[in-house]
Amino acid sequence: MAFSARELLARIIQCEAGGEGDTGMRAVATVVMNRVHVPGGEYFRTCQGDIQNVIFQQYQFDCARTEIRGQYNSQNIYNMSPEPIHYEIADWALAGNVLSAVGDALWYYNPFSPNCEQLFPRNGSGILLTRINQHCFYAPTELYWST
Repeated sequence: MAFSARELLARIIQCEAGGEGDTGMRAVATVVMNRVHVPGGEYFRTCQGDIQNVIFQQYQFDCARTEIRGQYNSQNIYNMSPEPIHYEIADWALAGNVLSAVGDALWYYNPFSPNCEQLFPRNGSGILLTRINQHCFYAPTELYWST
């Protein structure tokens, strides 16, 4: 099923951060759009500025996967029913807005603990910027630009 950029972004916002409040959802939308607009590195090379390529890049967003470790993942974008707030935040992000707290962050994850790791992903291409609700957000290090 093909979704428009707006629909796809609204669904990933709801799925990845629907319980994180307005700020958490805007933070996730910012990361997605940062990957769309990044001027270099892996996401630039592999996604070519296309939101669909960003969201469906292999192993990047659990919500874009219908199966994880051989098990059906019911919390996926195909099972989402975005509400007006998700479309509002998608429109906000698509218009070029950025949540300043996450700036140029390219990654986030939920550590399921009170502490965020200093570097993420494990190769050290991102450094901790901030935590918003349950998610830790990471800005690119110099290493990212050579990926």
